[in-house]
Amino acid sequence: MNDPKFDAARARLDRLWASGREFLGTDYAIMAGAMSWVSERHLVAAVSNAGGFGVIACGSMNPDLLSAEIAATKAMTDKPFGVNVITMHPQLEQLINVCREHNVGHVVLAGGLPSSAAIKQAKEFSKVVCFAPAMVLAKKLKRSGADALVIEGSEAGGHVGPVSLTVLAQEILPEIDDIPIFCAGGIGRGEAMASLLEMGAAGVQIGTRLVCATESIAHPDFKKAFIRASARDAITTVQLDDRFPVIPVRALVNKGTDEFMQTQRVVIEKFRAGELDQGAAQLEIEHFWAGALRRAVIDGDVDGGSLMAGQSVGMVKKEQPVAEILAELVEQAVQSLAHRDV
Repeated sequence: MNDPKFDAARARLDRLWASGREFLGTDYAIMAGAMSWVSERHLVAAVSNAGGFGVIACGSMNPDLLSAEIAATKAMTDKPFGVNVITMHPQLEQLINVCREHNVGHVVLAGGLPSSAAIKQAKEFSKVVCFAPAMVLAKKLKRSGADALVIEGSEAGGHVGPVSLTVLAQEILPEIDDIPIFCAGGIGRGEAMASLLEMGAAGVQIGTRLVCATESIAHPDFKKAFIRASARDAITTVQLDDRFPVIPVRALVNKGTDEFMQTQRVVIEKFRAGELDQGAAQLEIEHFWAGALRRAVIDGDVDGGSLMAGQSVGMVKKEQPVAEILAELVEQAVQSLAHRDV
Protein backbone atom coordinates (compact mmCIF):
# COMPACT_ATOMS: atom_id res chain seq x y z
CA MET A 1 0.00 0.00 0.00
CA ASN A 2 1.34 3.40 -0.96
CA ASP A 3 2.03 5.89 1.80
CA PRO A 4 1.09 9.46 0.76
CA LYS A 5 3.96 10.84 2.85
CA PHE A 6 6.59 8.82 0.94
CA ASP A 7 4.87 9.40 -2.40
CA ALA A 8 5.17 13.12 -1.72
CA ALA A 9 8.82 12.72 -0.74
CA ARG A 10 9.58 10.86 -3.99
CA ALA A 11 7.86 13.60 -5.97
CA ARG A 12 9.89 16.18 -4.08
CA LEU A 13 13.12 14.34 -4.85
CA ASP A 14 12.16 14.31 -8.54
CA ARG A 15 11.69 18.08 -8.41
CA LEU A 16 14.94 18.69 -6.54
CA TRP A 17 17.14 16.93 -9.06
CA ALA A 18 15.06 17.55 -12.18
CA SER A 19 17.72 19.77 -13.78
CA GLY A 20 20.43 17.20 -13.09
CA ARG A 21 18.38 14.35 -14.54
CA GLU A 22 17.60 16.41 -17.63
CA PHE A 23 21.25 17.39 -18.10
CA LEU A 24 22.49 13.79 -17.79
CA GLY A 25 19.51 12.13 -19.47
CA THR A 26 19.15 9.66 -16.59
CA ASP A 27 16.61 8.43 -14.04
CA TYR A 28 18.87 9.50 -11.16
CA ALA A 29 21.06 12.62 -11.07
CA ILE A 30 23.92 10.50 -9.74
CA MET A 31 27.21 10.64 -11.60
CA ALA A 32 29.81 7.96 -11.02
CA GLY A 33 33.24 9.34 -10.18
CA ALA A 34 35.87 8.53 -12.80
CA MET A 35 38.34 6.28 -10.97
CA SER A 36 41.38 5.09 -12.92
CA TRP A 37 41.42 1.31 -13.51
CA VAL A 38 38.04 1.00 -11.76
CA SER A 39 35.76 3.11 -13.96
CA GLU A 40 36.00 0.99 -17.08
CA ARG A 41 33.32 -0.56 -19.31
CA HIS A 42 31.84 -2.97 -16.75
CA LEU A 43 31.25 -0.49 -13.95
CA VAL A 44 30.34 2.38 -16.30
CA ALA A 45 27.73 0.31 -18.13
CA ALA A 46 26.34 -1.07 -14.86
CA VAL A 47 25.86 2.43 -13.43
CA SER A 48 24.15 3.70 -16.57
CA ASN A 49 21.95 0.60 -16.86
CA ALA A 50 20.89 1.07 -13.22
CA GLY A 51 19.66 4.62 -13.86
CA GLY A 52 22.78 6.59 -12.93
CA PHE A 53 25.43 8.20 -15.14
CA GLY A 54 28.57 6.15 -15.69
CA VAL A 55 31.83 7.91 -16.58
CA ILE A 56 34.84 6.28 -18.24
CA ALA A 57 38.14 7.23 -16.60
CA CYS A 58 40.45 7.87 -19.54
CA GLY A 59 43.42 8.49 -17.24
CA SER A 60 46.63 7.76 -19.12
CA MET A 61 44.94 5.91 -22.02
CA ASN A 62 46.11 6.78 -25.52
CA PRO A 63 43.51 7.61 -28.19
CA ASP A 64 43.30 4.03 -29.53
CA LEU A 65 42.69 2.58 -26.06
CA LEU A 66 40.04 5.18 -25.28
CA SER A 67 38.31 4.50 -28.58
CA ALA A 68 38.19 0.78 -27.83
CA GLU A 69 36.87 1.43 -24.30
CA ILE A 70 34.07 3.69 -25.52
CA ALA A 71 33.05 1.15 -28.16
CA ALA A 72 33.09 -1.69 -25.59
CA THR A 73 30.98 0.36 -23.18
CA LYS A 74 28.44 1.14 -25.90
CA ALA A 75 28.15 -2.60 -26.53
CA MET A 76 27.09 -3.06 -22.89
CA THR A 77 24.63 -0.17 -22.51
CA ASP A 78 22.42 2.02 -24.65
CA LYS A 79 22.06 4.51 -21.80
CA PRO A 80 23.94 7.84 -21.52
CA PHE A 81 27.49 7.83 -20.16
CA GLY A 82 30.40 10.24 -20.24
CA VAL A 83 34.17 10.26 -20.65
CA ASN A 84 36.56 11.89 -18.18
CA VAL A 85 39.77 13.19 -19.76
CA ILE A 86 42.71 14.67 -17.89
CA THR A 87 43.61 18.19 -18.96
CA MET A 88 47.37 17.62 -18.52
CA HIS A 89 47.32 14.60 -20.87
CA PRO A 90 49.79 15.26 -23.71
CA GLN A 91 47.24 14.01 -26.26
CA LEU A 92 44.25 15.91 -24.90
CA GLU A 93 43.16 17.26 -28.28
CA GLN A 94 43.28 13.80 -29.86
CA LEU A 95 41.33 12.28 -26.95
CA ILE A 96 38.59 14.87 -27.31
CA ASN A 97 38.47 14.05 -31.03
CA VAL A 98 38.00 10.37 -30.16
CA CYS A 99 34.99 11.39 -28.07
CA ARG A 100 33.68 13.31 -31.08
CA GLU A 101 34.11 10.28 -33.37
CA HIS A 102 32.03 8.17 -30.96
CA ASN A 103 29.36 10.86 -30.46
CA VAL A 104 30.01 10.99 -26.72
CA GLY A 105 27.31 13.18 -25.20
CA HIS A 106 29.22 14.40 -22.14
CA VAL A 107 32.93 15.15 -21.78
CA VAL A 108 34.29 15.69 -18.29
CA LEU A 109 37.49 17.76 -18.15
CA ALA A 110 39.41 17.04 -14.95
CA GLY A 111 42.85 17.04 -13.37
CA GLY A 112 43.50 20.76 -13.64
CA LEU A 113 42.02 23.96 -15.04
CA PRO A 114 41.00 23.27 -18.65
CA SER A 115 41.85 25.82 -21.29
CA SER A 116 39.12 27.75 -23.08
CA ALA A 117 40.29 26.01 -26.25
CA ALA A 118 39.70 22.56 -24.78
CA ILE A 119 36.25 23.53 -23.54
CA LYS A 120 35.40 25.03 -26.93
CA GLN A 121 36.62 21.92 -28.77
CA ALA A 122 34.48 19.61 -26.64
CA LYS A 123 31.41 21.89 -26.73
CA GLU A 124 31.26 21.55 -30.51
CA PHE A 125 29.72 18.08 -30.11
CA SER A 126 28.98 17.43 -26.41
CA LYS A 127 28.01 18.86 -23.06
CA VAL A 128 31.09 19.82 -21.04
CA VAL A 129 31.48 19.23 -17.32
CA CYS A 130 34.37 20.81 -15.39
CA PHE A 131 35.64 20.57 -11.81
CA ALA A 132 35.57 23.71 -9.68
CA PRO A 133 37.40 23.49 -6.31
CA ALA A 134 36.79 27.19 -5.53
CA MET A 135 34.26 29.93 -6.21
CA VAL A 136 36.64 31.97 -8.38
CA LEU A 137 37.27 28.94 -10.58
CA ALA A 138 33.57 28.11 -10.76
CA LYS A 139 32.84 31.57 -12.15
CA LYS A 140 35.79 31.41 -14.55
CA LEU A 141 34.76 28.00 -15.90
CA LYS A 142 31.18 29.15 -16.37
CA ARG A 143 32.44 32.15 -18.37
CA SER A 144 34.63 29.81 -20.42
CA GLY A 145 31.57 27.83 -21.46
CA ALA A 146 31.29 24.90 -19.05
CA ASP A 147 27.78 23.45 -19.27
CA ALA A 148 27.90 22.03 -15.74
CA LEU A 149 30.27 21.92 -12.78
CA VAL A 150 31.34 19.36 -10.23
CA ILE A 151 32.36 20.85 -6.89
CA GLU A 152 34.46 18.22 -5.16
CA GLY A 153 35.45 18.51 -1.53
CA SER A 154 38.67 17.35 0.10
CA GLU A 155 36.81 14.34 1.57
CA ALA A 156 37.00 12.67 -1.85
CA GLY A 157 39.46 9.95 -2.84
CA GLY A 158 42.37 10.38 -5.24
CA HIS A 159 43.55 13.87 -6.17
CA VAL A 160 41.76 16.43 -4.01
CA GLY A 161 41.60 20.14 -3.38
CA PRO A 162 42.06 21.85 0.00
CA VAL A 163 38.43 22.69 0.91
CA SER A 164 35.69 20.42 2.25
CA LEU A 165 32.43 19.93 0.38
CA THR A 166 30.57 21.34 3.39
CA VAL A 167 32.22 24.71 2.77
CA LEU A 168 32.25 24.58 -1.04
CA ALA A 169 28.52 23.85 -1.15
CA GLN A 170 27.76 26.85 1.07
CA GLU A 171 30.01 29.13 -1.00
CA ILE A 172 29.02 28.10 -4.50
CA LEU A 173 25.46 26.69 -4.57
CA PRO A 174 23.71 29.92 -3.50
CA GLU A 175 25.73 31.97 -6.00
CA ILE A 176 25.55 29.91 -9.20
CA ASP A 177 22.13 28.66 -10.19
CA ASP A 178 22.09 29.02 -13.97
CA ILE A 179 24.05 25.84 -14.78
CA PRO A 180 23.79 22.43 -13.06
CA ILE A 181 26.19 21.82 -10.19
CA PHE A 182 26.97 18.31 -8.97
CA CYS A 183 28.43 17.85 -5.48
CA ALA A 184 31.15 15.29 -4.74
CA GLY A 185 33.37 14.22 -1.87
CA GLY A 186 32.44 12.10 1.11
CA ILE A 187 28.89 11.30 -0.04
CA GLY A 188 28.05 7.82 1.21
CA ARG A 189 24.36 7.95 2.10
CA GLY A 190 21.15 9.29 0.62
CA GLU A 191 20.47 11.66 3.51
CA ALA A 192 23.56 13.70 2.55
CA MET A 193 22.46 13.60 -1.07
CA ALA A 194 19.03 14.99 -0.16
CA SER A 195 20.55 17.79 1.92
CA LEU A 196 22.80 18.89 -0.93
CA LEU A 197 19.89 18.86 -3.37
CA GLU A 198 17.88 21.03 -0.99
CA MET A 199 20.82 23.45 -0.90
CA GLY A 200 20.59 23.81 -4.67
CA ALA A 201 22.71 21.02 -6.14
CA ALA A 202 21.42 19.49 -9.37
CA GLY A 203 22.83 16.11 -8.41
CA VAL A 204 25.79 14.33 -6.87
CA GLN A 205 28.87 12.39 -7.87
CA ILE A 206 29.89 9.29 -5.93
CA GLY A 207 32.99 7.16 -6.30
CA THR A 208 34.12 5.31 -3.19
CA ARG A 209 30.72 3.66 -2.63
CA LEU A 210 30.97 2.09 -6.10
CA VAL A 211 34.44 0.55 -5.76
CA CYS A 212 33.02 -2.55 -4.09
CA ALA A 213 30.18 -2.95 -6.57
CA THR A 214 29.75 -6.51 -7.80
CA GLU A 215 30.36 -5.26 -11.34
CA SER A 216 33.61 -3.49 -10.40
CA ILE A 217 36.68 -5.32 -11.72
CA ALA A 218 38.74 -4.23 -8.70
CA HIS A 219 40.71 -7.11 -7.17
CA PRO A 220 38.96 -8.91 -4.27
CA ASP A 221 41.76 -7.85 -1.92
CA PHE A 222 41.32 -4.23 -2.98
CA LYS A 223 37.62 -4.48 -2.14
CA LYS A 224 38.37 -6.16 1.19
CA ALA A 225 40.66 -3.26 2.12
CA PHE A 226 37.78 -0.85 1.52
CA ILE A 227 35.30 -2.92 3.51
CA ARG A 228 37.69 -3.12 6.48
CA ALA A 229 38.65 0.56 6.45
CA SER A 230 37.25 3.44 8.47
CA ALA A 231 37.09 7.11 7.53
CA ARG A 232 40.24 7.93 9.49
CA ASP A 233 42.27 5.46 7.40
CA ALA A 234 41.84 7.58 4.24
CA ILE A 235 44.38 10.37 4.56
CA THR A 236 46.02 12.81 2.14
CA THR A 237 49.65 12.74 1.10
CA VAL A 238 52.00 15.44 2.35
CA GLN A 239 53.74 17.97 0.12
CA LEU A 240 57.45 18.08 0.94
CA ASP A 241 58.52 21.30 -0.74
CA ASP A 242 56.47 24.49 -1.17
CA ARG A 243 58.50 25.32 -4.26
CA PHE A 244 57.31 22.09 -5.81
CA PRO A 245 53.52 21.88 -5.58
CA VAL A 246 52.06 18.39 -5.44
CA ILE A 247 48.31 17.85 -5.62
CA PRO A 248 47.34 15.94 -2.46
CA VAL A 249 46.10 12.40 -2.97
CA ARG A 250 43.71 10.78 -0.48
CA ALA A 251 44.25 7.05 -0.02
CA LEU A 252 44.26 4.35 2.64
CA VAL A 253 47.56 4.32 4.51
CA ASN A 254 49.96 1.50 3.59
CA LYS A 255 53.57 0.97 2.51
CA GLY A 256 52.75 2.63 -0.80
CA THR A 257 52.19 5.88 1.06
CA ASP A 258 55.80 5.79 2.30
CA GLU A 259 57.05 4.90 -1.19
CA PHE A 260 55.33 7.98 -2.60
CA MET A 261 57.10 10.17 -0.07
CA GLN A 262 60.42 8.72 -1.20
CA THR A 263 59.46 9.23 -4.84
CA GLN A 264 58.73 12.88 -4.10
CA ARG A 265 62.17 13.27 -2.51
CA VAL A 266 63.91 11.77 -5.53
CA VAL A 267 61.93 13.84 -8.04
CA ILE A 268 62.49 17.05 -6.08
CA GLU A 269 66.24 16.41 -6.07
CA LYS A 270 66.18 15.88 -9.84
CA PHE A 271 64.19 19.10 -10.22
CA ARG A 272 66.65 21.07 -8.07
CA ALA A 273 69.58 19.61 -10.02
CA GLY A 274 68.06 20.74 -13.29
CA GLU A 275 67.55 17.19 -14.53
CA LEU A 276 63.77 17.68 -14.84
CA ASP A 277 61.66 20.73 -15.57
CA GLN A 278 58.51 21.31 -13.54
CA GLY A 279 56.16 19.72 -16.05
CA ALA A 280 58.26 16.59 -16.49
CA ALA A 281 58.68 16.26 -12.72
CA GLN A 282 54.91 16.56 -12.20
CA LEU A 283 54.27 13.85 -14.79
CA GLU A 284 56.82 11.57 -13.11
CA ILE A 285 54.90 11.88 -9.85
CA GLU A 286 51.61 11.24 -11.68
CA HIS A 287 53.13 8.13 -13.25
CA PHE A 288 53.90 6.84 -9.75
CA TRP A 289 50.22 7.02 -8.88
CA ALA A 290 49.09 5.46 -12.16
CA GLY A 291 51.41 2.49 -11.66
CA ALA A 292 50.76 2.14 -7.94
CA LEU A 293 47.00 2.33 -8.40
CA ARG A 294 47.04 -0.34 -11.09
CA ARG A 295 49.07 -2.66 -8.87
CA ALA A 296 46.46 -2.32 -6.15
CA VAL A 297 43.25 -2.35 -8.23
CA ILE A 298 44.20 -4.98 -10.82
CA ASP A 299 46.94 -7.06 -9.17
CA GLY A 300 45.67 -6.85 -5.59
CA ASP A 301 48.89 -5.42 -4.14
CA VAL A 302 47.19 -3.73 -1.21
CA ASP A 303 50.46 -3.29 0.70
CA GLY A 304 52.63 -1.55 -1.88
CA GLY A 305 50.01 -0.25 -4.30
CA SER A 306 47.84 2.82 -3.97
CA LEU A 307 44.48 2.44 -2.24
CA MET A 308 42.84 5.69 -3.33
CA ALA A 309 39.69 6.13 -1.26
CA GLY A 310 37.46 8.90 -0.01
CA GLN A 311 36.55 9.36 3.64
CA SER A 312 33.17 7.78 2.93
CA VAL A 313 35.04 4.45 2.77
CA GLY A 314 33.84 3.77 6.32
CA MET A 315 30.31 3.48 4.90
CA VAL A 316 31.33 0.72 2.47
CA LYS A 317 30.22 -2.38 4.35
CA LYS A 318 29.93 -5.10 1.71
CA GLU A 319 30.05 -5.94 -1.98
CA GLN A 320 26.75 -5.03 -3.66
CA PRO A 321 25.35 -4.80 -7.19
CA VAL A 322 25.37 -1.26 -8.57
CA ALA A 323 21.59 -1.24 -8.90
CA GLU A 324 21.27 -2.08 -5.20
CA ILE A 325 23.69 0.69 -4.19
CA LEU A 326 21.85 3.34 -6.20
CA ALA A 327 18.42 2.16 -5.04
CA GLU A 328 19.66 2.29 -1.44
CA LEU A 329 20.88 5.88 -1.85
CA VAL A 330 17.59 6.95 -3.42
CA GLU A 331 15.50 5.25 -0.74
CA GLN A 332 17.57 6.89 2.02
CA ALA A 333 17.03 10.25 0.35
CA VAL A 334 13.26 9.66 0.14
CA GLN A 335 13.08 8.56 3.77
CA SER A 336 15.02 11.66 4.82
CA LEU A 337 12.77 14.00 2.89
CA ALA A 338 9.64 12.28 4.19
CA HIS A 339 10.74 12.60 7.82
CA ARG A 340 11.61 16.27 7.39
CA ASP A 341 8.01 16.95 6.43
CA VAL A 342 6.64 15.34 9.60
